[in-house]
Amino acid sequence: MKQVSRMLLRNPGGMIGITILVIAVAVALIGPLLFPTSPWRMVQRPFLPPFTLAGFPLGTDALGRDVMAGIIYGARVSLLVGLISTLASLAVGIPLGATAGYFGGKIDDALMRFTEFFQTVPSFALAIVLVAIMQPSIVSIVAAIAIVSWPPVARLVRGEVLSLRTREYVQAAVVTGQTNWWIIWREILPNALSPVIVLASLMVATAILLESSLSFLGLGDPNLMSWGYMVGAGRTVIRQAWWITVFPGIAILLSVLALNLIGEGLNDALNPRLAKGGR
Repeated sequence: MKQVSRMLLRNPGGMIGITILVIAVAVALIGPLLFPTSPWRMVQRPFLPPFTLAGFPLGTDALGRDVMAGIIYGARVSLLVGLISTLASLAVGIPLGATAGYFGGKIDDALMRFTEFFQTVPSFALAIVLVAIMQPSIVSIVAAIAIVSWPPVARLVRGEVLSLRTREYVQAAVVTGQTNWWIIWREILPNALSPVIVLASLMVATAILLESSLSFLGLGDPNLMSWGYMVGAGRTVIRQAWWITVFPGIAILLSVLALNLIGEGLNDALNPRLAKGGR
């Protein structure tokens, strides 16, 4: 683990991604202390341009709300949704993929057909339908993103388990009488986590984009300020007040870019030979 950390820190892209992500997390944690008032509160005249008043560096929106406060509170929503939905996806995809890959046969066929059923519908369209059915809220958004995100995890874990279940240490565990589930969780999965960790970092970025897209369409939690909502709210006045859309859009861009850079850095650190061979 220490070696992986050193290699990640030596990766320029990974370092840039970590720096941006640390700043985003710090903003999400410390920001509300600097802006204790609600981001929904009207604090100035509408359409105040950025860098006009010191107290409102990013200006105000169409209702006189502070754009900076909205971005800070939106960071909490986006990062929280990305992290929790990814963890939920892993909690579903890893056990299903491990079970299918280890046992094979009819169990593998049944689980893979079940996985393919979710992959036949475009992820974004399915997320829209699920959130609309469950009513827009932070819980329904996390659940919808988790439901559309677990199939790639299951397929990746299945492939890793298929390649590992014939290894000598797995066969030794079978000969010594260990149970199937003990072998899966103690012998196989720890050696299959490297690509899963890389995929998870990319899934957080995808989850942030999905949440922003849902909020942009008006399917976000009406009680929480989010970057997607801010972009959607400013799209009709983008010529008159460009900053309402541009600044939260930049926040989304930087967060997703940071997570993708971290994912590439983790891939290089966890699979150095594969990374060198692909260049």
